[in-house]
Amino acid sequence: MIFQPESPLLPDHTQLPESDGTFVKNFQEHPQSILLTDALEPVLQTIHPDGQYCIGQDCGIYWRVPEPPEPPERGAEAPDWFYVPEVPPTLGGRVRRSYVLWQEHIPPLVVLEFASGDGSEERDRTPRRGKFWIYERVIRPAYYGIYEVRKASVEVYELVAGRYRRIRPNERGHCAIEPLGVELGIWPGRYLDMELPWLRWWDAAGNLLPTGQERAQRAEQRAEQAEVEARQERTAREQAEVEARQERTARERAELRATTLEERLRRLGLDPNALPDELDLE
Repeated sequence: MIFQPESPLLPDHTQLPESDGTFVKNFQEHPQSILLTDALEPVLQTIHPDGQYCIGQDCGIYWRVPEPPEPPERGAEAPDWFYVPEVPPTLGGRVRRSYVLWQEHIPPLVVLEFASGDGSEERDRTPRRGKFWIYERVIRPAYYGIYEVRKASVEVYELVAGRYRRIRPNERGHCAIEPLGVELGIWPGRYLDMELPWLRWWDAAGNLLPTGQERAQRAEQRAEQAEVEARQERTAREQAEVEARQERTARERAELRATTLEERLRRLGLDPNALPDELDLE
């Protein structure tokens, strides 16, 4: 049966299986999830200064309680990555084993699936069985994305009037997730020593959101650049001081020569002011 929030007899996350026993699809799946979470965390911390949000990676979202003999885990979909706003990160001090809709009442804002095949499973609209149907009609995340690494592409759908409408990519090829002020798109690059078309976030101005390691590298580069600039300023200041000393020394020597010349002329009985300027008796 599809969940009924008012029923006190429905199981919670501690009573439902946290896994259906299937294998992870491929070796990219976990790094890809980590990459998405890592880069988005600063944005989420700004949006949720109270820390009231959760992120699931390969975790079940329970939307119904199957009738026996069907196993309980058949009542869940396990997106590769999802984000839910305005919920506590833990329940009663315990980490969630799964996300239970009839217990939480708040649907995810974003659900992402990493297609391991041709994407037909993620686009399946079969009532009560197909992923697309379940997300659109029951779990109802505001945004549903299908990432296909083989095609280096991502489709993002927005829930509009109860149905998913595909978002048209912008001029950068990104899909806007407006409530977060970010864009989702494909980034061909190296992450964890794997050169792949990764799924990544950008801000609304088209700037790539860096991971923690990238932020640390940039901070280190800025610190090194600041140190280089400080050394250059210090060298320039020291050079200016040397030049000022040289000018002062040259001026003092010129003044000493002039004084010496005047004294010599007076000893000779000559008026220094009456002599031509170019005359040098040194």
